[in-house]
Amino acid sequence: MRSFVLLGFSCLTALLLPLACVDPLDQSQRDAVNAIVVDGTITDLAEPMIIQLNRAQGDRLTGRSGTLPITKATVEVVVDSSEVIACHETIDGNYQLPSDFKGRPGHAYQLRFTLNDGTHYLSTQQVMPVAPPPIDRLTVQFNPTSISQAEAIDMHYRAGHDVYLDTQDPVDVHNYYRWDWTLYERQDWCRSCYQGLYVVNKVVDLHNGTYQSTDQPLEDCFYPLTGLPYQYVQATQFDYFCRTQCWEILHSHIINIFDDELSNGGLIARRPVAHIPFYQRSPCLVVIRQGAITKDAHHYFNSFELQTQNTGGLSDTPPTVLPGNVHNVRALNEVVVGYFTASSVVAKPYYIDRKDAEGIPPTLFYALNARVPHPEDLPPPSPGPTFIIGGPSRPPTAVCGPIDQRTPFKPVGWPN
Repeated sequence: MRSFVLLGFSCLTALLLPLACVDPLDQSQRDAVNAIVVDGTITDLAEPMIIQLNRAQGDRLTGRSGTLPITKATVEVVVDSSEVIACHETIDGNYQLPSDFKGRPGHAYQLRFTLNDGTHYLSTQQVMPVAPPPIDRLTVQFNPTSISQAEAIDMHYRAGHDVYLDTQDPVDVHNYYRWDWTLYERQDWCRSCYQGLYVVNKVVDLHNGTYQSTDQPLEDCFYPLTGLPYQYVQATQFDYFCRTQCWEILHSHIINIFDDELSNGGLIARRPVAHIPFYQRSPCLVVIRQGAITKDAHHYFNSFELQTQNTGGLSDTPPTVLPGNVHNVRALNEVVVGYFTASSVVAKPYYIDRKDAEGIPPTLFYALNARVPHPEDLPPPSPGPTFIIGGPSRPPTAVCGPIDQRTPFKPVGWPN
């Protein structure tokens, strides 16, 4: 799932690019089209911590925007100006800290990374705040219009569950809160292959229109390029069931922050913290996270939220690009978007059985892919593929992955 920084930045570039035909973009807006986008948070939970590095891309003719992952960078987190923690690249653009690493309140963290071309970048130091108060209660209720119109499935389906939080704000500390969530949904479909077929083991081309399955594991799609095999898969996408139990992992991308300045020491009651789509009838698990963030991080996220969620029409002044707290060591005027910070977090899981839900959900597969599943045909007498010799019977099942989007392990808080 893409982070809210990437989604928000895509909104900004989508707004900036079409304006080129109306009024010339200023230098900061031109720089934004090719800006580095950084997203990373150090927490004190035992969880994977990932620094995301991407480069913004935009097409001035179509107005379409997106990002490309930055690969082969050297990424490190410096603790208290002395200890250096190296990150390793898991998938393109994602750099993960060691699995046993956890942040600690009161300690300072700083991101530094070097691109493949030798360019050095450094963030400001971020001191992790004291732990936030515990989440006292979560309240969940079904709402046929829970999801915003902008995120409605097929532009009309908005049913979901609203989640509210109660917590007691401590009186002796000025707190800056940030809430987000992680959703676990049971997933039945684990792999899709466009113009290809999923195979458990590598296959060898016998050059007579057939392929021989080997004993070497692959667990991936393979793509015939000629003959009847190519005709069978041409312009077709096949979907494959999961081999084991599997959960899809979905993340929030909406900024939800709060400054307790005007309510210090009071009860934060029925704070909206999540809108969970009614994807399917089967239950789901949502983990609500309450984080204590720094004052500077709150200011950045608040400004970012105002720019990405309160933009007007073409007659309005284009939103300015909001630099974060990461800079090019030798070119301080380079625009670097995004923020690296440290946050102490408490989390609370909630199992939603969906027994109160009304209506017919779209299914998880349709919600994520905007189409229905298309499984591979069975072998004869149906018109299934007969050009793969040996190996498991077709169609095979697929492993639960990729690891950043799915897990075969039962989430903590799942009751059965």
